[in-house]
Amino acid sequence: MTTNGTNDISYARFGVNGHSNDGEQARRVEEEQERICKKNLRQKLMKVLDLSLISTLGRDEAESQILAIGQQIMNEDSVPLSLNSRQRVLKQILDDILGLGPLEPLLADKSIADILVNGFDSVYVERNGKLEKVDVTFSSDSHLLNVIDRIVSSVGRRIDESSPMVDARLQDGSRVNAIIPPLAVDGPLLSIRRFSIGRLSVDALIEKSTLTAPIAELLEAIVEGRLNVLISGGTGSGKTTLLNVLSGFVPHDERIVTIEDSAELQLQQPHVVRLETRPPNIESKGEVNQRDLVRNSLRMRPDRIIVGEVRGVEALDMLQAMNTGHDGSMTTLHANSPRDALTRIENMVSMASASMPMKAIRTQVASAIDVVLQVERQEDGTRRLVSVQEINGMEGDIITMSELFTFRRRGKDENGRVVGSYAATGIVPRFQEHLQQRGIEVPLSLYNPDLEG
Repeated sequence: MTTNGTNDISYARFGVNGHSNDGEQARRVEEEQERICKKNLRQKLMKVLDLSLISTLGRDEAESQILAIGQQIMNEDSVPLSLNSRQRVLKQILDDILGLGPLEPLLADKSIADILVNGFDSVYVERNGKLEKVDVTFSSDSHLLNVIDRIVSSVGRRIDESSPMVDARLQDGSRVNAIIPPLAVDGPLLSIRRFSIGRLSVDALIEKSTLTAPIAELLEAIVEGRLNVLISGGTGSGKTTLLNVLSGFVPHDERIVTIEDSAELQLQQPHVVRLETRPPNIESKGEVNQRDLVRNSLRMRPDRIIVGEVRGVEALDMLQAMNTGHDGSMTTLHANSPRDALTRIENMVSMASASMPMKAIRTQVASAIDVVLQVERQEDGTRRLVSVQEINGMEGDIITMSELFTFRRRGKDENGRVVGSYAATGIVPRFQEHLQQRGIEVPLSLYNPDLEG
């Protein structure tokens, strides 16, 4: 047998007796051909290309130069690949040099909500609320590390042994978290939370059974009436999506300041000022946290302040802003129920001001927040607004709440999907009069408990 690599690959298409193997073996041989070709072509391209020059070119011009040189090298080497295979190899190399390598096809798939890289050879995605493993791998830990570094460096952040965790974002607004050794025991880990380029409408949420038309009508009135809203829910429950939709109800003549750890809100109003935190530099200096930004936003003449997620001592400044003329502000919070959400707010405020009595903290919470919206990702993957609650005030040392709408579960159908309906509890909220004074009419029939959806 000849030792030429090309002929070795060709002979692999046949069994020891020269008989043709099945299509599966042929496919594997073609994949192996592509793998070898990609490895050789990439090595030669790296010798020819000036990467420092490529980085200064526009995406289209850089692609055309890489494709032209790649085609020329394959023609000179008489690469034994079909036209489709050659195009596939060139696309993979383009993704490696200019994009995020093996993740590019997943990022192009709009049905994928999350991409979870558990190691260079283990990648999962979430579709329709369910996790599934995909046939996508990196060549090595180093390959995965290069992709992670490309992501974080593009937004001015860094990741290395001295700073092995980082939050960042992609150009489309998708949120990225990466953690590497020594904190990640088995190799680099990468999580990408996808966000649709187009902002979801309230009609889309109704179609997805996230809420109903009567609830949407009430939420629109709540936002227009400048009530302060807290959206509570677990990880991946749709808090930010709902916040984006609610922001669409804000009048276009108002000035909005958004504050986030990683900018991902997609507000459509013309007068939006976006602020983003900054991590410390390599000398552990220069950090700007959410509390700094909340305080600064008060000097920027905002009509409303929207905090992407409150998770620390900035809760105190957020409550004070809500209590001092910035009505209509909104934020999200990780919690399993509306009551748990208030408890978490109390704990965060006590962290910021340990000397403040708990009753004083609760009084401030009850005064600042008007409505709590609880969202939930259910076991069938559906994201639902499961409770709408009004904060009434204080009774003794306890914050009192009234549930206005709830999702009533009735079980599951034969396909494993959660079955249930939305219903009003029959309670007319205290803010009903406030809305009427602002000229916002919400029919009392909206709160009729006999009307289920």
